[in-house]
Amino acid sequence: MSTPSPTNLAPAPATYGVVGSNPGVILGIVAVGALLVAPFAVYPVFLMKVMCFALFASAFNLMLGYTGLLSFGHAMFFGGSAYICAHAVKVMGFTPEFGLLAGVTFAAVVGFIVGLLAIRRQGIYFAMVTLALAQMFFFFCLQVRFTGGEDGLQAVPRRAFFGIIDITKDMNLYYVVLAIYVSGFLVIYRAIHSPFGQVLKAIRENEPRAISLGYRVNQYKLVAFVLSAALAGLAGSAKVLVFQLASLTDVAWQMSGEAVLMTLVGGMGTIFGPVVGAAVIVTMQNYLAGLGEWVLVIQGVIFVAAVSLFRRGLVGELLAIARNYKK
Repeated sequence: MSTPSPTNLAPAPATYGVVGSNPGVILGIVAVGALLVAPFAVYPVFLMKVMCFALFASAFNLMLGYTGLLSFGHAMFFGGSAYICAHAVKVMGFTPEFGLLAGVTFAAVVGFIVGLLAIRRQGIYFAMVTLALAQMFFFFCLQVRFTGGEDGLQAVPRRAFFGIIDITKDMNLYYVVLAIYVSGFLVIYRAIHSPFGQVLKAIRENEPRAISLGYRVNQYKLVAFVLSAALAGLAGSAKVLVFQLASLTDVAWQMSGEAVLMTLVGGMGTIFGPVVGAAVIVTMQNYLAGLGEWVLVIQGVIFVAAVSLFRRGLVGELLAIARNYKK
């Protein structure tokens, strides 16, 4: 009797999004084309912030949407890599590309250590372990001099990228961040459309069955966790280049909460859902900033509405409507 392939472990649910479909590829190409011309119509720094958080949310979605693991500790990778990148560039004199590499390496190493401790747990226990470790890391960053404490690391210099690209100009930096975002997004896209990604989906749908078929589930989850952490670190490092700042806000538990919010609003388990969710949340924060703390209230209302009315998220619901229309 032959062993079933990972793709046969569970039917593809509606939340898989545009997996493997030509319309999805076309939509991605159109989106990249739009981003290439977007800074001529929209403030580049705002767009760069959206891309950084879109990559962060997409990295988080790799764990929650495709592996079924809810992590409340991704701020540790996002903010930790931001501190490492900022310190490498400002204090140690690294060029931006090596600062990015240092941040991603740090996030991957910490993700490996945290993953070893957390992946043996499931459900709320996994979430609580990641939250506890993230809070420990937050208080570490608050106390040590390396991070600048409550002041953070400010005025991070923008040196020439690869020695030739002058990123002191926002327009030049925009296209560097766009390249970083597209590269990270393609890594996620390739991962979830590979046999590795099919096994992750099988683990999400029925972990005991995946174990019974001989898959080393914990190893797959650990690899997914490290990859997610590294990409979250890439997003945090890129954010440092944009805002020239690494602060406690980046490692606070609220940052992990924002990743959850963006993913659920956009559509958990869809490739473009976190991107849309990040665009919605960052736009709200930007244009409603004058309302002060009321922004959090509005975000809460939108979150409740999204969970109640759009159970699959904005992108998930649109995909479900499209499928029903074709029928």
